[in-house]
Amino acid sequence: MTERTVTANRVPPAQLAPQLRDAITRLNRRVRQARPVGDLTVTQLSALTSLRLAGALTPRELADVERVQPPTMSKIVAKLEERGLVQRTPHPTDGRQVILAATESGRAVLDQFERARDEWLASRLAALAEDERDTLRRAAEILQQLARA
Repeated sequence: MTERTVTANRVPPAQLAPQLRDAITRLNRRVRQARPVGDLTVTQLSALTSLRLAGALTPRELADVERVQPPTMSKIVAKLEERGLVQRTPHPTDGRQVILAATESGRAVLDQFERARDEWLASRLAALAEDERDTLRRAAEILQQLARA
């Protein structure tokens, strides 16, 4: 590769940003679609995932994490609780509050969804050339750095 070719392939950050954002958005949407048949909504899955990651949250904390209004979160939690995926326990210091946590069934459902998504993505990655997978591995590291910054 010549110096001229390398220079011609460089993309300014302002031009790369929308291309990268679009690619990430589309891939994320496609990965989310690769899930077992079920009636959980993306919003319910997201709330359940937040509970698994946090361990336990109050309904208000969960609404804040998910960036929805508390009444909306109440509806989401009610559906998850109805299915036995979330449990409420009394708050240890505030009798007016409850703590929400994913149940064992809730964690199992999340595991099933994640397996389906990982399998879909792994099958697509397997179709790529080894050098393309190496490039994506490096890109994943860089994206993680960006996310942590």
